[in-house]
Amino acid sequence: MRNVCVLGIGQSVFGKFPERSVASLGCEAAIAALRDAGIEPRQLQVAYASRLYSEMITAQTILKDIGIVGIEMANVENACAGGATGVRQLWKDIAAGIADVGLALGVESMTTSPVAGKLIPPSEDDLEGQLGMAMPSVFALSARRLMETHGATIEDFALVSVKAHDSGLLNPNAQYRKKFTVEQVVNSRMISDPITLLQCCPNTDGAAAIILCSEEFARHYTARPVRITASVVLSGDYFYKKDDLTSFTFGHRAARRAYEMAGVDPLDLDLVEIHDAFASEEIIHYEDLELCPRGEGIALLRSGATSLGGRIPVNPSGGLLSLGHPLSASGVRNICEITLHLRGQAGERQTPNAKVGLAQMLGGSAAGLESGAAAVHILTT
Repeated sequence: MRNVCVLGIGQSVFGKFPERSVASLGCEAAIAALRDAGIEPRQLQVAYASRLYSEMITAQTILKDIGIVGIEMANVENACAGGATGVRQLWKDIAAGIADVGLALGVESMTTSPVAGKLIPPSEDDLEGQLGMAMPSVFALSARRLMETHGATIEDFALVSVKAHDSGLLNPNAQYRKKFTVEQVVNSRMISDPITLLQCCPNTDGAAAIILCSEEFARHYTARPVRITASVVLSGDYFYKKDDLTSFTFGHRAARRAYEMAGVDPLDLDLVEIHDAFASEEIIHYEDLELCPRGEGIALLRSGATSLGGRIPVNPSGGLLSLGHPLSASGVRNICEITLHLRGQAGERQTPNAKVGLAQMLGGSAAGLESGAAAVHILTT
């Protein structure tokens, strides 16, 4: 297996842009990644694209507009983990020597999607959905369990949102660059007790792209490449089989496998980007990613360790809560964010002397995440 390097990254501004096409968003991100890499479109050998709400052949439809044609292209759907799964597929191609350089793209237009402004009922054969196991009720159950077993309070969940928005203020690509107080988050409209509106990520339009290459190819363009030393995607199981509402077991397994693949320990991490569709979810991932021992996620949050300037900043980008969540784009975007920090290019939100970072993304159906996919990437300088 060959070493795989990140050569270029790019993304659009995230927000609500009903007037923009999916192609324009995707082209913006892909062009930015090509410019960052310093290569021409004709040099790419393979491309993957991910979009949940899509016409057919997303990659081909978008990339032809910037002169990327005549190469292998494939399209990936894996719910919110789709973009990260596309990165995984590209990583495998580069690592195996099938290609030397390629592009992975995640794009979504939630404001023009078939589900915009709609409540989608579960199908008749979806027992869990019929019983109410849909988002955000799944996370509300987990939050309640954190309150019972970990001593969490609604103020703790609000603190996660406050932390995310404080970071988002420093990110020019964030949908919501607003500062909130714990009181404002707690007193926002109740969605699914104890989850309030400002504990939920917004639906968003946007795109992110990344160019990966072999280490030999990278040497022609950079003297200090960022490497992807672990790339893991695992599937889950039925929600009703969960024996612990305060853990996503398949997410923990994916992280453990990634640590072993990269040869690093959780204590080696300098920063983390994770799936935080709901504020309480972030605390669960602290423990699943082994950032702290089981049962100590609340203490880790309260200590300030996961805030900007802390021991292990989590979502210094602002996360889904501040950036917004263009589903398939998020799993590419958070790998790009880790890359920025490892390069020392993250501006005011920069993690000092960052050398190792982890990007995680979960994806699942409206009937709950446990039956979905977990993607974990570890990047090093």
